[in-house]
Amino acid sequence: MGMLCAVSFNRYGRLYYLDPGDLRPAVGDRVLVPTDDGPEVAECVWAAQWVSDDTSGFPRLAGLAGEQDLRRDEALRRRKAEAKVAAKRLIREHGLPMKVVAVDHVFESVGPNGGNGGARTTIYFTAPHRVDFRSLVRDLGATLHCRVELRQLSARDSARVQGGIGPCGRDLCCATFLTDFEPVTIRMAKDQDLPLNPLRISGACGRLMCCLKYEHPLYQNFQASAPAVGTRVSTPEGDGRVVGHSVPRDSVTVRLDADGSRCSCSRASVCAPRQAHDAHYTP
Repeated sequence: MGMLCAVSFNRYGRLYYLDPGDLRPAVGDRVLVPTDDGPEVAECVWAAQWVSDDTSGFPRLAGLAGEQDLRRDEALRRRKAEAKVAAKRLIREHGLPMKVVAVDHVFESVGPNGGNGGARTTIYFTAPHRVDFRSLVRDLGATLHCRVELRQLSARDSARVQGGIGPCGRDLCCATFLTDFEPVTIRMAKDQDLPLNPLRISGACGRLMCCLKYEHPLYQNFQASAPAVGTRVSTPEGDGRVVGHSVPRDSVTVRLDADGSRCSCSRASVCAPRQAHDAHYTP
């Protein structure tokens, strides 16, 4: 058991959880987060509170941001904006099929021997295929007067970096709390009786939505124990035939033999099939 707080480097961006230590930052406070390139300024979006999980493995806040830290952060944001404008202009001049997604800049990086590695700008981009950007890197270095790195992102990584709103109306999962991309298949959509229209089951990245995996184990467990559609069963309302499933309600819909009406029964109240499933049944 310990304390955790959540911070974000960008408004509505991905959340990072840290151990506040002796600090008690409130929502909206600017704090210093340890990174590979030194402490960076972030905004606290979830005040420190006790949690039941073990917090020994979480990084600890480096402190509260002071005036000097805020001025440095503002200069860093201006530098990123300037680099993004320069990158877009040079990409147009070189005629490359690239789209700038994000820019990161470090005033002073740590060299391989622990010394000062100088300023570094990293430009993240997407492209339909591999791009020869060697001449572009040289021009960017001459324009920005620092070492420049270009990194191509996949469709999902691009959505994570840019963020956005999903079909559900909430912020993208990958841009907020997802840490790893797990495999998502069309079989998951079929098992959940979702329309196989790509426009309905694809996310902002153009790939299958990550949330298809969230409830898939629930559907698998339900289908493994619930009577199949067309199966003859006994219910508290009488005998009948299964004509539908409602996995979120953990129930099955049965058409009764007595009067042809339909009733919804919990999966636990429906008895095991009394006879083999009728393969030619149409509900």
